[in-house]
Amino acid sequence: MVRAVTALPDDMPPTDGRAADSLLAGLNEAQLHAVTTDALPLAIHAGAGSGKTRVLTRRIAWRSLTGRGDPRRVLALTFTRKAAAELRSRLRILGLRDEVAAGTFHSVAYSQLRTWWRDRDMPEPRLLDRKMGFVTPLLPRDRRSTDALDVIGEIEWAKARRIRPETYIGAAEAAGRTPPLQLPVVARIFGDYEDAKEKGNLVDFDDLLDRCRQALTRDKRFADAQRWRFRHLYVDEFQDVNPLQFALLNAWLDGREDLCVVGDPDQAIYGWNGADADHLLRFGTHFRDGTIVDLRHNYRSTPQILRTAAAVLVDRDPMEAEKPSGPKPTVTVHADDRAEATAIARAVRDARGPDRPWSHQAVLVRTNAQAEVITSAMREAGIPVRTRAGSGLLDRADISTSLKAISRSSRPLTTHLVDLSPDPDVLVPATGGTDGAASGNGIAAPRDAERAAAFSELRRLADEFLALDPAGTATGFVSWARAQARNDIDSADDAVEVATFHAAKGLEWPVVHVAGLERGLVPISHARDPGSLAEERRLLYVALSRAEEWLHCTWAMERTFGTRTSKRTASPWLADIEAAILGLERPLSRRDQGRRAQAARSRTRRPTVPDDPAVAAVKAWRLATARAANVPAFVVFTDATLEALLEIRPTSPAELLAVPGIGPVKVDRYGDDILEVLAGLG
Repeated sequence: MVRAVTALPDDMPPTDGRAADSLLAGLNEAQLHAVTTDALPLAIHAGAGSGKTRVLTRRIAWRSLTGRGDPRRVLALTFTRKAAAELRSRLRILGLRDEVAAGTFHSVAYSQLRTWWRDRDMPEPRLLDRKMGFVTPLLPRDRRSTDALDVIGEIEWAKARRIRPETYIGAAEAAGRTPPLQLPVVARIFGDYEDAKEKGNLVDFDDLLDRCRQALTRDKRFADAQRWRFRHLYVDEFQDVNPLQFALLNAWLDGREDLCVVGDPDQAIYGWNGADADHLLRFGTHFRDGTIVDLRHNYRSTPQILRTAAAVLVDRDPMEAEKPSGPKPTVTVHADDRAEATAIARAVRDARGPDRPWSHQAVLVRTNAQAEVITSAMREAGIPVRTRAGSGLLDRADISTSLKAISRSSRPLTTHLVDLSPDPDVLVPATGGTDGAASGNGIAAPRDAERAAAFSELRRLADEFLALDPAGTATGFVSWARAQARNDIDSADDAVEVATFHAAKGLEWPVVHVAGLERGLVPISHARDPGSLAEERRLLYVALSRAEEWLHCTWAMERTFGTRTSKRTASPWLADIEAAILGLERPLSRRDQGRRAQAARSRTRRPTVPDDPAVAAVKAWRLATARAANVPAFVVFTDATLEALLEIRPTSPAELLAVPGIGPVKVDRYGDDILEVLAGLG
């Protein structure tokens, strides 16, 4: 029952209890609690397919309609304009019209800064929205066509982590960064980039966040106005927040508790780009008295897919499936990457059926370099295909340079085909280097493989253009290629999607084919430290959990990168997938069913454990165990698990399995030790 609100501030809109009650219809117990709890700050751990956006929008609407929040004072922060538009659309359907402000961190910061600049008669800096032409001249002349994108990515990583040029070298070494240029060279370019922006009165997107934070920190009148305007803050995909965004969020809050965040620790896959999932994992440390609600019911996938996907995570029980039982996932091996691509094309055609459009299927790969052979096989089979890359083909500096060189030529394209190939002298063969540029298992350096794949796709476009117009000019091809590249990425036609694991996040399809499950790709060859490997596991989990009904996994015993062919071995995590699939034939025991139901049952919990001698003892054991294993303490047991241990006080391995957060692996690894610690507490 909705509690009555006895008094409202003068500027609050009227309440509508009947409309508010209607928002709660159809919610499960955990979703209902996430929507209606008054606990703040609040973190909602929303697993894949758990109705994250539904819960977030209904919480905003319900609190507005019951007088707990003013929709005119809500700020909802997202990571894409598309997500912000969807959130506003759903809120309008729920009756909030256009009252709620929703946008990306950057768009909100830019809007506030423009107000600040205007009110103080300050000249507005020009926004540097495309860095390529600005950064490229700062690179060594012989590296401009190959390394500009990587250097830009390194600068963006540093700024996301609030790292200055003068401290970049030490921070990059500590983080194990491996840019294509030596760290002192990147630091010099980074410094020159910042100086050039300052001289030209330019700001980039990361500057917007930092300058807004500074304005809020230093200008009390401006800060008071913004904090009055936005009193209720919501953040989507909180596991992807980086330290710079987190600093701005804290500046907006200024110690206030009216914050609700939504995220999934199992889908934290952007650490390489500066994101820090610790903000979500240790929410109670970052926000005192913070509360966490878990959503563990999945409405997207069959139980078979959920159990298979969860197998690649460490000590993680599968989500509770709301869909009925479905077919078992499959794993197949092929002689080489072309045979794999041909088999996938055949499987795609077989799975289509009379009532299923092509767009109900996707092929997911770890890197863009793998996509070309698959898209070629699809086209040869007459299957419409659409690619979704992390960045468009024509956004690459080397591709752009090649096209620019021929863009004004009226000569036939056939005379310029040599200009559409990479310079072989700049492609470094894989020789087992130690800097992350190449690996010892015969895999080409990631950036070189990506470059070869990009030029292969460009030549495919050229061949297609010449097939349509054999006398076509270079100028005509450039215009046509730009149009085609846009269509490949943005087309809404019925087509099979080919996407990287990263690009697939947030999407779902009834049928998913996950290709290239090989060592060196899954995990990627340059992921060597525990943190990077853990992120690679989560990335594979994201790919597997995109499937709703059918999941097909493949790998090849031989793969060609550019002109180099290498022998391949299966991903070390494929054994976990195959074991899970075999286990699907054995129904869960009653004990397992009860344990998993208890672990999946969502309930509010405090993420921090109160201080007392018993807590000190289990925390000391956890810290010593974590240090011995060289892992963060929460990897051993989370605070929530410690709290449950102290509440339940298990005395046997079987009773340990009833504790949320503890599975058979952790019982085997830590069971005897933690039982001894608990027994000593009396």
